[in-house]
Amino acid sequence: MKKTFITLALLSMGLAVPAQELTDAQKAAAEAAEAMGNAPESDASLAPKPKYWNNSLSTKIDFGQTGLFNWAAGGYNSYSLKAYIDGNANYAKDNVSWTNRLQLDYGFLYSADKPVLQKSDDRIYLESKLGYKALDKLFISAEYSFKSQFSNTYEYPTPSAKADGSPLGENEEYGTADWNKARNLKSGFFSPANMTLGLGLDYNPFNWLTVNLAPLTGGIVFVDDPRLRESYSMPLVDKSSTAPDQASFADADEYKVANGLRYRPARFEFGAQLKVDIKVNVNDNFKYTSQILLFSNYLKKPQNVRVNWDNRIEWKMAKFFSLMLTTNLIYDDTVMISKEEKDGTTTNHQRVQFKESLSFGFVYTIATKK
Repeated sequence: MKKTFITLALLSMGLAVPAQELTDAQKAAAEAAEAMGNAPESDASLAPKPKYWNNSLSTKIDFGQTGLFNWAAGGYNSYSLKAYIDGNANYAKDNVSWTNRLQLDYGFLYSADKPVLQKSDDRIYLESKLGYKALDKLFISAEYSFKSQFSNTYEYPTPSAKADGSPLGENEEYGTADWNKARNLKSGFFSPANMTLGLGLDYNPFNWLTVNLAPLTGGIVFVDDPRLRESYSMPLVDKSSTAPDQASFADADEYKVANGLRYRPARFEFGAQLKVDIKVNVNDNFKYTSQILLFSNYLKKPQNVRVNWDNRIEWKMAKFFSLMLTTNLIYDDTVMISKEEKDGTTTNHQRVQFKESLSFGFVYTIATKK
């Protein structure tokens, strides 16, 4: 368009000159229009717009199956399915940064020895951190986190009788109703749920390492299901009060009462938190992430440090398939875990919890283009 206007202007000027000079004027006008039309645009118009957001979404689905037919060594037919979602949304502009990460895990398995669907993985974990750059690698930060699970988790001990209370007959096997009657509830949605908000400092000595120290960390632990409040050391309503009339509940067993005492659904905590995040990308196909979280509650037994250590190793073996190894280690003195002793008695104590999972499946990642 610019070239056309220039050409017309110069041609109109050329009409004012004598006829013998018209050809030369038109030629000069065409050359000037071509030169100006080929002039480069300003650098400001060609410069790419800055991108302050960096987003990514990774999904993974694993399926496993074992089938046995006249297998002398023994075993059971089994099926498993597990899904994993890891979403990241990070913002950075000048001295301000805002990082967000959501991790969702869910999986279940079916084994012929227990005709029930058992849950193998269940986790909701959200992290959000706002930071302001104070020094070269030091940030003032405020971090929020939320952790819970989607659905109830049960432990399935071998039934001692059928669901109706009758003994197991000869050549008879326990059915689904019998296993469901004998199961023990271990956790559920918002039972427990942990929410924390910490104020402190972020130190990033390397691109792959972040150390967060939050000496002012407040947290709330929720246990919505009354049956689980004792196991997660929820505070008593009143040591002298007795349980309410259980007739108001559809099933008396749904209200957990220990020694006639009631427990509150929430517990407040205030303390210090240290979190170390490691993210190493060896190459495009091999990634390792680790998070170590230590928490000390100022309000109760600060010497009993809570430990959470998560590791995830992913090896991308093909374009859409990967092998993943995850480990989770937890020590929390507020969580009581029951264990059957050799003499047949059951005891509740604080114990080290450990979980390991190795899976192979389909993976797909969506990321912001750089």
